[in-house]
Amino acid sequence: AAYRNLGQNLWGPHRYGCLTGVQVRTVASGPCAAHSILITTEGKIWSWGRNEKGQLGHGDIKRVDAPKPVESLKEEVFVYASCGRNHTLALTENGSVFAFGENKMGQLGLGNKTDAVSSPAQILYNGQPITKVACGAEFSMIMDCKGNLYSFGCPEYGQLGHNSDGKYIARAQRIEYDCELIPRRIAIFIEKTKDGQILPVPNVVVRDIACGANHSLVLDSQKRVFSWGFGGYGRLGHSEQKDEMVPRLVKLFDFPGRGASQIYSGATCSFAVSEMGGLFFWGATNTSRDSTMYPKTVQDLCGWKVRSLACGKSSIIVAADESTISWGPSPTFGELGYGDNKAKSSTTAQEVKTLDSIYSDQVAMGYSHTLIVARDETEQDKEKLKKLPEYNPRTL
Repeated sequence: AAYRNLGQNLWGPHRYGCLTGVQVRTVASGPCAAHSILITTEGKIWSWGRNEKGQLGHGDIKRVDAPKPVESLKEEVFVYASCGRNHTLALTENGSVFAFGENKMGQLGLGNKTDAVSSPAQILYNGQPITKVACGAEFSMIMDCKGNLYSFGCPEYGQLGHNSDGKYIARAQRIEYDCELIPRRIAIFIEKTKDGQILPVPNVVVRDIACGANHSLVLDSQKRVFSWGFGGYGRLGHSEQKDEMVPRLVKLFDFPGRGASQIYSGATCSFAVSEMGGLFFWGATNTSRDSTMYPKTVQDLCGWKVRSLACGKSSIIVAADESTISWGPSPTFGELGYGDNKAKSSTTAQEVKTLDSIYSDQVAMGYSHTLIVARDETEQDKEKLKKLPEYNPRTL
């Protein structure tokens, strides 16, 4: 009965009533996540959504329906966050990382395995300051200011990049995983030549990291892209469905003038924006459909300048130029934002008309919801935003 007033889908964009007057720096969710994180321009962290493993950091496991500040972190200044299936990593401006939520596979990097950690704790790490964090479904990645990459959590498909899937036969013939419980540096990056030779790639300085459910992507300082982990549906972009245990060079972006400038990941797919501005896709968004085994241009977005992209279970949303564009096959739950009496899903890229002339700074997507940070600098911006309906979930 308590949930009776909740759970109607929002088919078009709404403003959060409780965030009136709050200036937002960034939002985070993830293709496996049913919870969200928001960081204000002052660096305060808010969270809401599902919470049965404590992934909201409020010290309990009660679900939260509207953004709510994380009290225990109010002394810290945050700049970035990432959400896994049931865990969260949050990065402070001085380069330390707080983790909370499920830790069954060691994905919080606290040196142990526990079912639920509902109060934020700092990860066990004492290297250079961290500048980026990323969460897969049950594993995590952190990158330091020198461009070194560390991973921890579930190693099942080699997604930790340590040349192993961590499998071993435990008693009674059960397969278990040797999880990494604290951040461990990824030591080697490789390329495979046409004739199958494996060569190490030297001097990889990591600049960005994106994680899918069970795979990872890296962008380095030379605009090269590496991928590894679960290879199903071609999400690694190597034209084969083999799992990769260490980061492997994606050939397409390894040519002068053809490098990548941005990377994004869906649960079972990958995206990169080339330095020329083209959007490339590989993998599958909907596993009942065909998969794309190597990076191919997204024709619908030719000529658009992509600023931000996010992917849910099988939906995609893009902020480009003055528009917001989304697509995704049915079933959808309103995350495409087309509006109440419009088609709910679309297999081709459509402009989100309900956001007409609203400028999206950043988009984020969870399993079946979308968050958009909209610009409100000018009076015109503010007027446009006022026209959007307000969403005020009844708090229990």
